[in-house]
Amino acid sequence: MKYHTAIFDLDGTLLDTLQDLADSTNYALALHHLPARTVEEVRRFVGNGVGLLIHRAVPEGTDEALEHQVLADFRAHYLVNMEHKTAPYPGVLELLDRLRAAGIRTAVVSNKFDGAVKGLCQAYFGDRVEVAIGESQGVARKPAPDTVFRALAELGAQAEDAVYIGDSDVDIQTAQNSGLPCISVSWGFRDEAFLLEHGAATIVANREALAELLLEA
Repeated sequence: MKYHTAIFDLDGTLLDTLQDLADSTNYALALHHLPARTVEEVRRFVGNGVGLLIHRAVPEGTDEALEHQVLADFRAHYLVNMEHKTAPYPGVLELLDRLRAAGIRTAVVSNKFDGAVKGLCQAYFGDRVEVAIGESQGVARKPAPDTVFRALAELGAQAEDAVYIGDSDVDIQTAQNSGLPCISVSWGFRDEAFLLEHGAATIVANREALAELLLEA
């Protein structure tokens, strides 16, 4: 088997979280009488953690203290509203089941804050995902390799047998910084043209194509 470990990004790769992210963003903005953002704007803003999402969502020149309050309100709202419109992409659960049946270890590494990552993975994947790691204080987020290395350590897995799967330029950079091959998916928050422009070497358009790559002898 080519890979013994598969490390996945979460948003835009395993879960379609966009509408819940947009709803919580606009809830927090509205609390402070700031203009709402469209779903497509939020799609462009995600990928580098919720701090940068909110920084991009508030009007340019927003006072730093106000931005921090919008972020806090977003976090509080999202934690209790993150499962309303979120769902696994079609075929994801079957893919994870096939990987487990083949003995491939799985982890999720995300720039979403850690409590949300662990909560969503437990809610939607249960024991299909062995390790789930998100952004936390004192640990460099992607594209730094720190959270990938932590996932490998928690799995007891070797980097030379692992692959990273994600939907963004941040994921491509994360794989490079971790010394892992990268499989980019084009069904998420960034399209194929964007991924190619940002250095994607391998792109798959559906879960079956991804399964073939991961499960090939």
